[in-house]
Amino acid sequence: MLHHPHHDGSTLYVPEQAPALGDVVNLRIFVPHDARGESGASAVTLRAVLDGEPHLAPAEQEESDASGTWWRAPLRLVNPVTRYRFLLTGPPESFAGAYAWLNATGIHRREVTDTADFRMISYPPTPDWVADAVVYQVFPDRFGRSAAADTRTPPMWARPAAWDDAVVHQGPRTPLQFFGGDLAGIVEHLDHVAELGATVLYLTPFFPAHSNHRYDASTFDRVDPSLGGDEAFTALVNAAHARGLRVMGDLTTNHTGDSHEWFLAAQADAEAPETAYYFFEKHPDDYASWFDLPSLPKLDHSSTALRRRMYEGADSVVSRWLTAGLDAWRIDVANMTGRYGAQDLAHDVARTLVATAREAKSDVWVLAEHGHDAGPDLQGDGWHGTMDYAGFTRPVWTWLGGAENSTRPFFGQPTASPVLGGIDVVTGMREVHAEMPWRAQTASTLHLDSHDLPRFRTATGGDGSGDISLRGREKHLVGTVLQLTMPGVPSIFAGDEIGLTGVDGEHSRTPFPWNRQQEWDTRTLEFYRLLIELRREYVALRRGGLRWVHVGDDSMTFLREHDGERILVHAARADHPPVILPSRALGIASADDLIPLLGERCTRAADYVLLPSGGPRAHVYRLTAEP
Repeated sequence: MLHHPHHDGSTLYVPEQAPALGDVVNLRIFVPHDARGESGASAVTLRAVLDGEPHLAPAEQEESDASGTWWRAPLRLVNPVTRYRFLLTGPPESFAGAYAWLNATGIHRREVTDTADFRMISYPPTPDWVADAVVYQVFPDRFGRSAAADTRTPPMWARPAAWDDAVVHQGPRTPLQFFGGDLAGIVEHLDHVAELGATVLYLTPFFPAHSNHRYDASTFDRVDPSLGGDEAFTALVNAAHARGLRVMGDLTTNHTGDSHEWFLAAQADAEAPETAYYFFEKHPDDYASWFDLPSLPKLDHSSTALRRRMYEGADSVVSRWLTAGLDAWRIDVANMTGRYGAQDLAHDVARTLVATAREAKSDVWVLAEHGHDAGPDLQGDGWHGTMDYAGFTRPVWTWLGGAENSTRPFFGQPTASPVLGGIDVVTGMREVHAEMPWRAQTASTLHLDSHDLPRFRTATGGDGSGDISLRGREKHLVGTVLQLTMPGVPSIFAGDEIGLTGVDGEHSRTPFPWNRQQEWDTRTLEFYRLLIELRREYVALRRGGLRWVHVGDDSMTFLREHDGERILVHAARADHPPVILPSRALGIASADDLIPLLGERCTRAADYVLLPSGGPRAHVYRLTAEP
């Protein structure tokens, strides 16, 4: 794949990262020489869709070196979202041949649709700090419990549990088990988060509710007293900011709880303004709800009053908590918000919410939960990014997890996790990411797991014993390398860094074992710290492009490239045939120009580089020769 032409949305290929409508962007494309050292294409043509009609413009050669040729083509942004791709032509013996298209899924020697075209966006950009972020996700009931929690009376719905009790993860008591973690308890352990290297503290909901997960809010106007209330929230935000941590809140815009003050007012009086906030088929007890769960009545975003109360304007819930100290919002069930039957207001909700958030805090980040293909909802004028389950989590699970370790349903599907080879996995990643602008991909979060999933350590087989456990841990570490080196924002669920396990989402919400540090997997903890430090040190790992170098069933290799810096990542799930790369195509003189940052050195063989072939293992190298 080193001989494949390449373009992506990073600064090396798109120097103007925040263009406005009408601006001219100088796009760059790199066309490597073929295996014989000959030019890979004799002509490159930019095809852009302007006002719905394709326009063709020739690219010009910019510069050449021993590995290939850079071409440049100016693109005027006529539309807020401008789609484009490249046509490469040359003699039949060239790599491109007489006819080849390059789009966001790669090179194609056939006609292709516009679906996977690259996208240039003229909407306001994602805040600059997001590119450098590492998120640490905390489930407040299970992360830390302060002494003050002992002085509070548990909520009426709660079934109190001691911190070391087993988690109830199946049956009706699952949402009721109450460990009593609070915001002051999180403050007590913020040093752990900061020392890990995280830069964003993501809190699942902190509003009052009738469950331990709090996605069934009873109000959005105050912090749950069981967490310490508004005063504890202020103290947590201040303590986080003092350590250089931003704070992300979690808001349910799709539904409320059936104990929410708005819903109670609506049920009490059919003429109440709040009645228009919900979908009542027959008042007061026949109403639409999330997945037909009566405890989660669905919100009707055609209501102007609801919009103003929740996310439109300075007096809204969205604005209020940003003013109170939040730096970002994660929007729960964003893919369903504003969608019900024939009604589809999802894009309007996203645009309005983000505009309100930006008015409250100019550098706010708004992340959307989306469990499948989020591309159509990420076209630049709404959500900044998504939780990238489709383009990262599920593909990585199918490569590093697998049915041999579990018979449990795979992401809710009626089958265990399939075991796929690297080519299928990478193809899937590229297809998902081709549906979204580069800007949205890099503002999306990379999860190995979350509070809604089994722990990744369990998915890799790392919760067993003996060889299975050791191999599972090594596969977990390979996944961590992918999480910390691929484009996007790494999001670590509290406990992953010490090797916690969990067979399902609820089971994964294990109280953090602060008082049992002898049980921590310290090798995993140090590995996370090392990878986060590497990401901090090398800008290519945070802001660079992604160029695939080689993919096999059991290994995948890619370059992260930024101005003046290149990092090569080689990940393997098992022992595999040697990966042999031509030095010239890498733009280096020999294997000596690959400096190991993690893992083993490469082997030199004449004009080739041999990457390590053992696994499960991952290796990271800095290329000393500039691109």
